[in-house]
Amino acid sequence: MTRKYVDCRETPSVSGCTLAMSGEEEELVRAAVNHAVDVHGHTDSEELREGVRRDLKDAPVAGTRQGAFVQLIEFSTDRIDEVERLAREWAEEMGADRTARWALVGTDLDRPGTYVEIVEFPDHDSAMDNSANPKTTRFAENLRALCSGEPRFVNLEVRGTTDFAT
Repeated sequence: MTRKYVDCRETPSVSGCTLAMSGEEEELVRAAVNHAVDVHGHTDSEELREGVRRDLKDAPVAGTRQGAFVQLIEFSTDRIDEVERLAREWAEEMGADRTARWALVGTDLDRPGTYVEIVEFPDHDSAMDNSANPKTTRFAENLRALCSGEPRFVNLEVRGTTDFAT
């Protein structure tokens, strides 16, 4: 069964609640209704339960939703430890200005010294804001210096996700 989720940030409220929940449909409806009553001041009713049920969405895979932006970066280096240190330093330096939500780095087992990094952003504009930041420009220049050859960038808009675990 596909997990469902509900996120208070997707429904305007005066409380500014940021809670997100996921689970199987019936348990999630119960929990979300209890939360709506306790935190948002709603009255428990069949109308509220139906509204919550109507707002449930299929839980995204890895937190990625349709419309998100994913950048794939393929690069070759014999200095991967330095690349990883550089990435940690960039993330720390960016702090709250960082628009990237998550990243995954993988080793290409068929091509020694080749790596792929996948970075996810909420949307294309957020990724472009990230790219325009001088700290990111500096990171990219330092990355190029550690690579043998030019990194290859592939820009992808997420059309959908599939959870094969169920």
